[in-house]
Amino acid sequence: MEIPKQEARVAPAPPMVAMMPSPGMGHLIPMIEFAKRVVRYHNLSVTFVIPTQGPPSKAQTAVLHALPDSISHTFLPPVTLSDLPPDAMIETTMSHVVLRSLPSLREAFHSLSATHTLAALVVDLFSTDAFDIAAEFNASRYVFFPSTATALSLFFYLPTLDQEAHCEFRDLPEPVTIPGCIPIHGRDLLDPVQDRKNEAYKWVLHHAKRYREAEGIIENSFAELEPGAWRELQKEQPGRPPVYAVGPLVRMETGPVESECLRWLDEQPRGSVLFVSFGSAGTLSSAQIKELAHGLEASEQRFLWVVKSPNDEIANGSYFKAETAADPFGFLPEGFVERTKGRGLLVPSWAPQPQVLAHPSTAGFLTHCGWNSILESVVNGVSFIAWPLFAEQRMNAFMLTHDVKVALRPKVSDNGLVERQQISSVVKSLMEGEEGKKLRYRMKDLKDAAAMALAEDGSSTNHISHLALIWANKTAPKPRQLN
Repeated sequence: MEIPKQEARVAPAPPMVAMMPSPGMGHLIPMIEFAKRVVRYHNLSVTFVIPTQGPPSKAQTAVLHALPDSISHTFLPPVTLSDLPPDAMIETTMSHVVLRSLPSLREAFHSLSATHTLAALVVDLFSTDAFDIAAEFNASRYVFFPSTATALSLFFYLPTLDQEAHCEFRDLPEPVTIPGCIPIHGRDLLDPVQDRKNEAYKWVLHHAKRYREAEGIIENSFAELEPGAWRELQKEQPGRPPVYAVGPLVRMETGPVESECLRWLDEQPRGSVLFVSFGSAGTLSSAQIKELAHGLEASEQRFLWVVKSPNDEIANGSYFKAETAADPFGFLPEGFVERTKGRGLLVPSWAPQPQVLAHPSTAGFLTHCGWNSILESVVNGVSFIAWPLFAEQRMNAFMLTHDVKVALRPKVSDNGLVERQQISSVVKSLMEGEEGKKLRYRMKDLKDAAAMALAEDGSSTNHISHLALIWANKTAPKPRQLN
């Protein structure tokens, strides 16, 4: 009797999760770290679908090409923003890039759905209009929120605040009481809500309202870091989606990094160096750079300073400027480089921040308070001097100093500058004072809590596993019957 041949079975492709960050590395990096954790232990594929307004940067392509095979990516065709005013805020431009990319996103999803079950679309905080395309493909809708639980609480509260307040929030006579958070003055809220007539405010309010359409919010924080906000977000409220704390998600570096500043740190005493950096985009005016240099010198503390060319357009609201100076230190006070040689190291433009913060010689971090930088510092137990510049950074600085109490914040004088005496005093206090000692004890507790959250059975890992299980079990919808 002839035995029929069995056909070879082809394993079905795993469900696919699409992730859509707004343009910019600050939003892409934490979402990538989330994706790595999703695919590491779960039978899922992830694809990044990235809207653009021009060619991708070298930094974007480098980090995306280094991802494991189970994480793919595609850049959507660039859109034009020539009709937007030149002074449009970043929240406006990002929202328009996403909105104008929706036809291309639909085409990309048609291609993906031919070979995969599209289980979910995860968008970041300014990409909620992509929910409309997800609904067409029966994909679950999630928001990845790359900032604080405090800021997320504000987003949920903003529609109510918008109705109740009839003036600019900065002009409110009393601090704003966001549920679960300590009261905060309106002037310390996010930049895009400071001018309610600006289109950026309307976009933030628009996205905040759409968060309630999500099946879940993925929050890059953890309970011990923001306990008040987290307790409030965990309460069930009609129409509010569940919130999953998956942080602290920071870039996982692999392999050794060769750098002059790391070699210099190797030669410094343990716990003796202040790291000074304002992030990839932050710049200071000429006058402020001079005050900072004099303050660091007068403090007599060791420091590692990532120095950028001054930007005297800050008065017009621009903190972003490309490096143009031929001499990277020519704008510093005369003799400063020579007088601080050995005790201070100046690095032009960039330093390997994760490795610097992880180095045992680093004891403090003077930072612009970007959330990625804060989380990198928390993971390594390094306390802060908070020096916010733009976006949500003032809100982060307020939270770090008044709520979490792991940072000192220098006072701004009436002339708009943080003056050298104030800088010197705060640096000394952090590095060798009693106040700095208390901050370091608190940071050690947070470092331990962060490690526990990221452990194999930690809260962050469990939340990621819960989400992955939901997505992995999602099956393709049955095709509709034609009449």
